[in-house]
Amino acid sequence: MTLPPSATDRLLSVYLVLSQYPVLATRVRDLMRRELFRQGFLDQQDFEQEVIQKAIQSQEREGLQQPQIEEPAEVWERRKSIVRDQMTDFYFSHHLSFELIEDLIEEVLNERGVTTREALYEFNPEIAPQELLFNQGMMIERMPPEERKHLEHRLREIKVVLIRNMVSDQLRYINIARNWFTISDLAEIQRHKIGHGRIGGKAAGMLLAARILQGSSRDDVRENLRTPESYFMGSDLLYTFVSVNNLHHWNDQKYKSEDEMRRDYPKILEEYDKCEFPPSVTQRLEILLTTVGKQPLIVRSSSLLEDNFGTAFAGKYESIFCPNQGTLEENLEVLTRSIARIYASTLNPNALLYRRSRGLQDYDERMAVLIQVVEGNQFGNYYLPDLSGVAFSHNQYRWSPQIRPEDGFIRMVWGLGTRAVDRVGNDYPRLVALSHPTLRPSNTVKSIRRYSQQYVDLIDLKDNQMKTLPIDDVLTGDYPPLRYLAQVDQEGYFRSIRSRLVDADPSQLILTFEDLLRRTPFGERMRYLLNVLENEYQSPVDIEFIADILEDKGKPEIKLSLIQCRPLSYMKEENQVSLPRNLNDDEIIFSSSIMVAGGWLEEINHVLFVPPEAYFSLPTQSGRNKLERAIGKLNGALKGMNFICVGPGRWGTSNPDLGVHVDYADIFNTKALVELSGEGIGPAPEPSLGTHFFQDLLEGQIFPLATYIGEDNFNREFFYDTPNRLAEWIEVEPDMFERLRLIRVSDFKENQHLELVMNGQEGRAIAFLAESPRGRDGTLQ
Repeated sequence: MTLPPSATDRLLSVYLVLSQYPVLATRVRDLMRRELFRQGFLDQQDFEQEVIQKAIQSQEREGLQQPQIEEPAEVWERRKSIVRDQMTDFYFSHHLSFELIEDLIEEVLNERGVTTREALYEFNPEIAPQELLFNQGMMIERMPPEERKHLEHRLREIKVVLIRNMVSDQLRYINIARNWFTISDLAEIQRHKIGHGRIGGKAAGMLLAARILQGSSRDDVRENLRTPESYFMGSDLLYTFVSVNNLHHWNDQKYKSEDEMRRDYPKILEEYDKCEFPPSVTQRLEILLTTVGKQPLIVRSSSLLEDNFGTAFAGKYESIFCPNQGTLEENLEVLTRSIARIYASTLNPNALLYRRSRGLQDYDERMAVLIQVVEGNQFGNYYLPDLSGVAFSHNQYRWSPQIRPEDGFIRMVWGLGTRAVDRVGNDYPRLVALSHPTLRPSNTVKSIRRYSQQYVDLIDLKDNQMKTLPIDDVLTGDYPPLRYLAQVDQEGYFRSIRSRLVDADPSQLILTFEDLLRRTPFGERMRYLLNVLENEYQSPVDIEFIADILEDKGKPEIKLSLIQCRPLSYMKEENQVSLPRNLNDDEIIFSSSIMVAGGWLEEINHVLFVPPEAYFSLPTQSGRNKLERAIGKLNGALKGMNFICVGPGRWGTSNPDLGVHVDYADIFNTKALVELSGEGIGPAPEPSLGTHFFQDLLEGQIFPLATYIGEDNFNREFFYDTPNRLAEWIEVEPDMFERLRLIRVSDFKENQHLELVMNGQEGRAIAFLAESPRGRDGTLQ
């Protein structure tokens, strides 16, 4: 007789509870065998003989040549006990009913004075098998509302334990997730999980955000939201990988000096690249590849600390695209090498120094891995999404006073999202203020053309590799959603595309995204979902997304895939910071009028300055690398000091020809980062809003500013003629003094320091001289 599902769940739950108490489980199996013998299904002597035979067979499978004498007696007895229990379960399930075993379990519990109901719920979820938690949780979720009501507290406890063990142990995350995840949601995660441990912060944030939006009251949001097909490698697999490949000698990297970290990292990458995975993991990855077929994949880091409140780790670890167009063996080799590379990135000096700067050095930062099918469409030999980008629910850096910060902003591109989240040196994503989506930082035809996207990242299916190509080489008039992405540059103005086929020359197509913002629900929908997520997180958030533009009978629709969500760090703005009005020109050291957030930096005593002429005249990349390392050393030496950095072009750019190519680890002690442009330097840098580097600055409370020489104030005498104090802080080669200057403010004017006042409402900042305070004894403080 087969029990109904609810009864089966209940029976299995009780049986799993009993499995935690060996004495009770042994007694139940004794009664099961008693019934098999009593009802004539088995002969007791024959059964015991079969137990011995199967136990010997198991010894032989383990390589014992003389099983009866090579194994200690206590091990032999334990082996027979395990075989006996397995055979008991097998024969009972074939000959007797579920109802009978329920009666036997109740008989054992009654012998102990315990009811079935008490056994079902009186166990400790913290130490219970995961199978038991899932089974009991699902059983409670399936109950009618009236029956379930008195067990809601039990269900919440089970969910919290599962979330903490499988997903994230961060309390602020758990406090939100327990209200949204169901046991079925968690079971789905478990089905896509390889190995033990948690799935890490990046995967956790993505899944929670998707679950919150699936509960939206708006049909159009729910129906057009997708979650990429995802697989999770548990964080404990990193330890297995390290043990199997004998990599323990690198475990103390986080405690080494920066020079030692940077010296060792190439060797670490080389060693990790040669490592192997356990067969059990390789087999699961083969099944994964067989399941997804030829769809391109992305392998993403998902460490335990990533994407948490106050610790985004933006861009610190690697994400690697796998085109996945080779044979199964070739694809598996690329996939395993990518995972190994991500494991190695846990020892990346930039990640380790970031942890040190955030007080996280001693945390056991294990790396989980998120493997996802890349969302997109095939266009000829290329595979790419229609839209990718990053969106923020709060916008502190406004390029116009009418922009509402609480409506957020988007940084988006055509193609893969790498060009949106990285500060690439030769390209410009589209910035969208969601309160006024079509309002640009500059609206002249020349500036729109100049600051439009020039290159696209995509996957070349034929060549089986990720590529960066000029827009003109890829975008043609027959690209399906072209009219929502591009406009035609025609005799000094931009013409919208009104038909599906365009005969314009590809060089005339400019990615403005203007009609996407005017004619589709994209902007309004993004604003809505960001608001929903911010309300649930009780914090501003940023998300990474992929979108496809579809048409149904001429009406555009946006299919959105959320691939990341994390709490957003933002600058702590001073209330009503007023700019000083009566300053003399010789008191102003520099000013800024390009996207300023509110704030006030007091008593700045040092300025790190990279002279633009000296930087751009460096003939070799190795010379620029030496400068970057010197900046990093000076940053470390100035720890605890109030200083700011001023230099040419884009700080943190991936292209050293356009600015100072440093990482966050090189400048994390500074209070502000000022980018110079204008006379002899170049155009104003493209705003870095939304990049990983920009996120690091916000998280570290480092104010980004831009000064356009020729329009903003810039005191050349201060920056060029004040003595260079570099040698007092770090040891450098003689030629470094003309490329890197450390200015002590009081050398320019005795008893003075800098004050940097930033007014977000006016969009202006001023750094000016102020008298340093004196103590009661008259000495400078």
